[in-house]
Amino acid sequence: MGVQLFRDLPRGVTLTQAGIRYLETLTPAFDEIAEASEVFSQRPAGQVTVDAEPLFAMKWLVPRLGDFYARFPDVELRLHASQTKVNIERYEADLALRFFHAGPQNQTAPLLSNAPLYPFAAPELVSTQLSPMALLQLPLLRDRHEDTWQRWAGLAGCPPPENPASDWRMRARLVYESALAGHGVLLVSSEVTEIDVARGRLVQCSDIGFRMGSYHLVSAEGVTRRSAVRLFRDWLLDQSSALRSVTE
Repeated sequence: MGVQLFRDLPRGVTLTQAGIRYLETLTPAFDEIAEASEVFSQRPAGQVTVDAEPLFAMKWLVPRLGDFYARFPDVELRLHASQTKVNIERYEADLALRFFHAGPQNQTAPLLSNAPLYPFAAPELVSTQLSPMALLQLPLLRDRHEDTWQRWAGLAGCPPPENPASDWRMRARLVYESALAGHGVLLVSSEVTEIDVARGRLVQCSDIGFRMGSYHLVSAEGVTRRSAVRLFRDWLLDQSSALRSVTE
């Protein structure tokens, strides 16, 4: 066609702007071909590319995937965990599991979870629920995004925490692992800690919690015409149904 669609990079190739435009034009046609072909398939099959925030993917989604694979063995799930938001409209992924502070804008994105944040710590550090003032005297773990402890202290009726030893902020996954190792207390949504609480690796330190936002399932227009994508979407919404009824 006389147009360069790809650029060579040290670790592979990427689309040029012309390639991106070409892909955006072709993808709906490919989806319609796939949809027509699926009529003759005996079992659901195909690929589904899912992008998710790392901590949510690692602690909530991955432990449940065995159920999906058992139900739909011919569906190939390609899971990416990244803090960087993929461009759904350019088909960098079929579906994305993303956290929004104020809800998604200009997108059809069903709610997955609006579970509130609570303080959690390893039982070696906290053996039972503490008063807010006692809890705030412990090392408070913070991630890079924002200081949720200020808000929690206000809700608990306490002055802002002074904890200079924990000013260093890490990525969410490292903060979580630090809590598991007994290095401090973290504020995290309860769906993420479900398995570790059940295994006795974390305990909830207080009944005071608050909502900071919600997880939503984002998809590109027309992508759910493919049965494999629809199956994963419906399975995911069913698996997360309890998270949407969580109350503070």
